[in-house]
Amino acid sequence: MSSSIRVRFAPSPTGYLHVGGARTALFNWLLVRREGGKMVLRIEDTDAARNTDQAMQAITDGMRWLGLDWDEGPEVGGDFGPYYQSERKEIYDRYLALLEAAGRVYTEDNGAVRFKFSRQPITIPDLVCGDINFAATEEPDMTVRRPDGGYIFHFCNVVDDLEMGITHVVRGEDHISNTWKHIDLFHAFGKEPPRYGHIPLLLNPDGSKMSKRDEGASVDGYREAGFLPQAVFNYLCLLGWTPKEDQAEIFTVNEAREWFDIGAVHHSNARFDMKKCVWVNQQHLRLLSDEALLAYALPYLEKAGLVVGELSFAAKVLNCVKEKVSLASEFPEWVHFFFREDFPYEDEVKQKLAANAQAATLAQALLDGLTQSEWDEEAIAAALPVVATEQKVKAGALMPLLRFALSGQTRGPDVKVMMILLGKPRVLARLGRLLDEVKAIAAL
Repeated sequence: MSSSIRVRFAPSPTGYLHVGGARTALFNWLLVRREGGKMVLRIEDTDAARNTDQAMQAITDGMRWLGLDWDEGPEVGGDFGPYYQSERKEIYDRYLALLEAAGRVYTEDNGAVRFKFSRQPITIPDLVCGDINFAATEEPDMTVRRPDGGYIFHFCNVVDDLEMGITHVVRGEDHISNTWKHIDLFHAFGKEPPRYGHIPLLLNPDGSKMSKRDEGASVDGYREAGFLPQAVFNYLCLLGWTPKEDQAEIFTVNEAREWFDIGAVHHSNARFDMKKCVWVNQQHLRLLSDEALLAYALPYLEKAGLVVGELSFAAKVLNCVKEKVSLASEFPEWVHFFFREDFPYEDEVKQKLAANAQAATLAQALLDGLTQSEWDEEAIAAALPVVATEQKVKAGALMPLLRFALSGQTRGPDVKVMMILLGKPRVLARLGRLLDEVKAIAAL
């Protein structure tokens, strides 16, 4: 392909950025970034009653969060504007006059203007689906301007692609039934149409078409839930495209740019799988540097009301649980006890303490034994078996009590890691607190 290729993403600002639209933008972006062309953001805002500034901001914010930049359009300008359809009426009037001069339109009694179809067979040489053939249509001629003077989508779409020099159009396969009409319009203007590539639809796990109300539909929802943008980027790539057999399923943005091939996009519809998306995020999370992990998780810790304090300590804490966490929003529940002393004991912990007749004795023995111990991994590892032997239990019997004391939870990072990170004074204080809790339970 030529480096002069030009693609466009043309959303309507009537709501948040839908994941299906984001994937369309992504595939266009990958195509043009690999080839060194230009990406145009064009806003189809002719439906004034439904357009909002908030929706427009959600589109640009969502694209930038995913790392999808554009070379022309809102916020960046360009030589082929305006980039809002609501500002292009004079251009549409001029192109309608060309069709009138060519005898390809007529006006009905109600004022609607219709385009005369050529009634010829039309073939779409599709980049994804291969040749798609349409027989000579028997459909009624297409309205291009409404009685109120407003132009319809099909006309604006073709005129804008023509005026902006769009060479490749990548969009959902639900547009296939429109594309022959667009090609007919291009020919009526005496121009060659762009190359089209129709990508598969996004479906829910049950096979129904993904709507704006379904799980995972809003790009903004991923940001709020604590997904990494590069992970969502990665997962969206996999919805309709799979790297070659010798390439990994988890990849960076730069790798996707290098590997992407529009001809390798699947023909079959893609099923959205939130569990897979979360898994992809987990894989990317594990690749983060300490600095990046801290920047990723810190806002969620602060939102949970945790006073983080020393950042180097926080980074070590996050590192010790990153193999267990899938999303940034999960970090507070896994690490909150590192940053507070008033953490609650889970109900399951209380139940286990109540059921353990030796809990008080073992907790006291741990407190006494660790009070005498030096405080490094080797010393702690040596002290615990000594306590276990004196109490005639296996060393493993001590670990749940230590975990309960240090975190109030039944799960978490390695107990010895927690002990080192928390330090001796805090560990001993928490064992004392656990002992008080056991005694209180026994007194009930």
